Amino acid sequence: MIKEGDAAPDFEARDAEGNTVKLSDLRGQKVVLYFYPKDDTPGCTKEACSFRDSFAEYERRGIKVLGVSTDDERSHRKFAEKYSLPFTLLADTDHTLADAFGVYGEKQFMGRNYMGVTRATFLIDEEGRVRKVFDKVKVDEHADDVLKAFD
Repeated sequence: MIKEGDAAPDFEARDAEGNTVKLSDLRGQKVVLYFYPKDDTPGCTKEACSFRDSFAEYERRGIKVLGVSTDDERSHRKFAEKYSLPFTLLADTDHTLADAFGVYGEKQFMGRNYMGVTRATFLIDEEGRVRKVFDKVKVDEHADDVLKAFD
C-alpha cells in the first residue's frame, strides 16, 4: 500500500460520464481519493453519503473528492443518481488504480476467499504527495475525519 509521504501514482481513469480523469491534471489541488468495494452496498453507500453530506465544505475548501471502485461507468451513474452524489466516481474495472495504490487483493467474507478492493482513503496534497492514508475507515464518520486531517 502507498504510504504517507510517497508520491501518489499518476493515473488515468473514466468517470461515470465516460470522461477521462488524470491525477496529473489535478496538480495544485488537494484530492481525496477513496477506494470502496462496491456501488450500492450498505457500507459503501454510507461512506458515499457521508462525503455527499459534507461536500459543500469540501468544495468551499477547494478539495476534490474522487471515489473509486471496480464497478463500471453505468453502475457508477446509477449509484450517483440514486443517492445524489455530487462528486466524481471513477471506474477501475481492471483494478489498475487499486493495484497502483496497493488496495486490491485477497479478501474473505463468510468463509469465502475472493479478490477485491480494500476500503482505504488517500489524501493527496497540491504537489501530488500522499499526506495521509486511512486504512481503517468508519464509514459513517469518514468524511468528517478526512476534513479534519486536511486542517
